[in-house]
Amino acid sequence: MIVLALDTAGVDCSAAVYDSGRNTVLGEASDMIGKGHAEHLIDIVDRALAQADMTLSQVDRLAVTIGPGSFTGIRVGVAAARGFALSLQIPVVGVTTLEVMAAAERERTPGRPVLAAMDAKRDEIYLQAFAADGSPLDAARAASVAEAQAFAAGFDGEITGSATPLLKADAGGNHANVFPISVVARLGAAAAADAGKPKPLYLRGPDAKPQAGYAIARRV
Repeated sequence: MIVLALDTAGVDCSAAVYDSGRNTVLGEASDMIGKGHAEHLIDIVDRALAQADMTLSQVDRLAVTIGPGSFTGIRVGVAAARGFALSLQIPVVGVTTLEVMAAAERERTPGRPVLAAMDAKRDEIYLQAFAADGSPLDAARAASVAEAQAFAAGFDGEITGSATPLLKADAGGNHANVFPISVVARLGAAAAADAGKPKPLYLRGPDAKPQAGYAIARRV
């Protein structure tokens, strides 16, 4: 099965073409852009397909990161993946960024449970725990820093993500949130195709809210 994986949930805009039968990434493209995923994604997809020497018509499945992450970026990726899947008449699956982070950590420390934790700012942390085999131990959720610290204190496993320094006193090195597109592709290939259309996973509402009391009367 040929999987086209997309990630626009963070600062990167990434795509990969993955052959699940050979467990091989055939083509991959990624740019760290911060913002502007909508303007860059198609070019990223074209570059990944060109590297794989394939066309969209040869793709059997779409996979896309659904969050948590950038509010706008997630919407761009999910909309693009669903659009591609509709036009190609192929399945599309969603992969959470927390499970991507946990899977990447398991590659570094196999055989260990993993707590994926993202610093959501405003005294909140997005987190989810996974068993050593990758199965979720709980649901993705937003917790206060104090609640997350209490949970992490009793967690016997590895911690990964930007919130690691908040949860682990001796944490050192770089703990940025990274969603390797090759991991997105592998998880997407293994995901159930009948889980329904992917939709953004927002653990907190958008920062921008409509102003109240300033509505302009609509003229018909």
